[in-house]
This record gives sequence, C-alpha cells and structure tokens, in this order.
Amino acid sequence: MAVGRNMKETAMPTATRDIFGTMPDGTEVERITLRNGQGMSASIISYGAILQALCVPDAAGRVEDVVLGYAGLDDYLARGNFFGGSIGRYANRIAGGRFTLDGVAYQATCNDGSNCLHGGAKGFDQRLWSVEEVGEGEVTLRYTSADGEEGFPGELTVWACYQLDEAGVLSLTYRACSDRATIVNLTGHAYFNLAGEAAACSIEGHHLMIPADHYVPVDERLIPLGAVAPVAGTPFDFRQSHAVGARLRADDRQLSLGRGYDHSWVLGDAPRPEPFLHARVSDPASGRVMEVWSNQPGLQLYTGNFLDGTIRGKSGHAYRQGDALCLEPQLLPDTPNRPEFGSARLEAGALYQHQILYRFGVDAG
Repeated sequence: MAVGRNMKETAMPTATRDIFGTMPDGTEVERITLRNGQGMSASIISYGAILQALCVPDAAGRVEDVVLGYAGLDDYLARGNFFGGSIGRYANRIAGGRFTLDGVAYQATCNDGSNCLHGGAKGFDQRLWSVEEVGEGEVTLRYTSADGEEGFPGELTVWACYQLDEAGVLSLTYRACSDRATIVNLTGHAYFNLAGEAAACSIEGHHLMIPADHYVPVDERLIPLGAVAPVAGTPFDFRQSHAVGARLRADDRQLSLGRGYDHSWVLGDAPRPEPFLHARVSDPASGRVMEVWSNQPGLQLYTGNFLDGTIRGKSGHAYRQGDALCLEPQLLPDTPNRPEFGSARLEAGALYQHQILYRFGVDAG
C-alpha cells in the first residue's frame, strides 16, 4: 500500500473552524476541518463528535468523500442513523438494557426492541460536545454524561480527539473517566464507501480482510447466543481478503438474522496497550485502501443492511442497502452480562482509553 506519493517535506496538517448549524435553542454547532498536504481532509462537527466528511485521494489523485452523512445539521437532528457518530456510553447491544454492577441492577433505555443499542434513545452521538482544543491537524471535543443518563451510573467525562497526519492516518482517540464505577464501551460509527459517497454504488465489490479466527453468533435479537464460533468453513471467514459480497447471499442463518453482516469478530480477550490491525478494506475500482487499527478486542462489521433508500445523503442520492460498511472496534456485544467476554467496567477515577487508526493509501499496482 502506497501513501503520500506527492507529500511535501515541509507540509504540516492544518485545522480550520466554521459554523455548521444552529441547535433549536440557538447554540451554534461548530465544524472543524483538518487537512494535510496530500489532499486529505476530515470534517468533524461538535454535535455528536461526528465525522461528517472524510476526503481521500484515489490511485489517480482524484479526491472523494468516502463517508456517508448529511450536508446540514437539521438532518442529523431529525434522522441521525449514527452516521459518523461517537458512540457511547455503551456501543453495540445490551440484552434487555439490563446489567448488574456491585450488586446493583441497572436498567438502561431500550431503543432497539428489547435491547439498549449504542447508548440508548439519546446516546453520545446525539449530544452537543464542546470544542476543547484545536491544533495543527487535530481537534479535541469533550462531553460530560450525567449520572443516570439513559440509565447508566456515574458522571462520565469523555474526550474525543481526532488527528490527521501527513502519512494518511486519521486517528480517533477516546478517553473517559467517571466519579463512580460504571461501564464504558466507546467507538466511531463511520459508514465507509471507498468508491466515494457520491458514487452511488454498493460496497459488495470492496475487498475485506479481518484477521480473526472466531466471531460471535447471535439470536433473533442480535444478542450473542453464547460461546464464540470458528469462522472456518463459514461466510464469516475473512482471514484471506475477498469481496464483501462474495458470501453475503449465502444460505446461512446468521446472515439471515442480521440481513447481512452485523456481527462481531474476536481479535483478543482484552484491550491492549497499543493498537493492532483489525481490518483491511480496499476498493479495486478506485485503488483506495484503508486499514483499521485499534487496541480493543472486538470488531463489529455492519454492511448497511437497514439502509432502505428513504434517506438522501450529502450528494443528494438515496442510501440503499449495502451502500456502505461500518468497521467498529469495541468490546464484544453484551459484555456487561457475559463475563466470558471480559469486562466493560471502569473504576471511579480510572482512565478509559480507546485509540482507532484509519490508515489510508492506494494499492501500488
């Protein structure tokens, strides 16, 4: 994978600020755009700490926005769909929205049938964050979640730091601390199409590699059945890169339950000190390549199964099933109720940290 072929030795990432929109109460929502010397740029808005745009050159140097989203704030407020959002307090599903901590039973808001999904009815992706610091090619945003918000214990302060460098890497680092024991699982929820958001084409032709031997089978509620399962001999084997759509229509109950891929892959048994490779995805037509690195033990792959053509995005065309994929590093789903999956516990005063690296380049050939 080649990156930065036209990079200037003296180039330095930059950051600019403007107003993206206004909340119903009159509060302004900022947009911070990070740029590097390769023509890459990333736009982050203070509503939801959302990655609103990510523009990346292809093999011929043509720059396209490779994430789905909306052109204006009103659509984010009205429709959401987690496009580019910072997800918390707990990414993925908690069965029944229930969990126990130190002998106390908690009930989080259920917003996905009988489950709590991505933090409840109004997760972190639907909250207004404050812009704490803007520097060369980076921005840090902060949000404080009140004790009891969406049913979760403890006042939790969260920071999201986006950084764009000259090597074609967009990093997203989440940090969090709480005044009492709680559970935390944060991630970014960008919908990627490496052909470009405006291309109006499926990601089924994208090639994907996930270096995982096991995945998490689910039931009808998309809650883990129990033990993890080997990927060998199943449509969930991405250890060798192949087209996302190659097995997407296979006669497999797990694919039927999720209407496609909406599952977690197991890459470890606990968070690590440093990020490691979670996935590599490429678009043969444009030559764009993206690697996803993280320090978390799981990766959720979602293939846009519930995009149904009723939403129009930034370029004005309808988003349809399979028009994007999400690669969400995180803990495994329902970990608070599954001790065999590890722990989502954050002690009072301790620091939670999750670093995600999106490494962009082009295939040299």
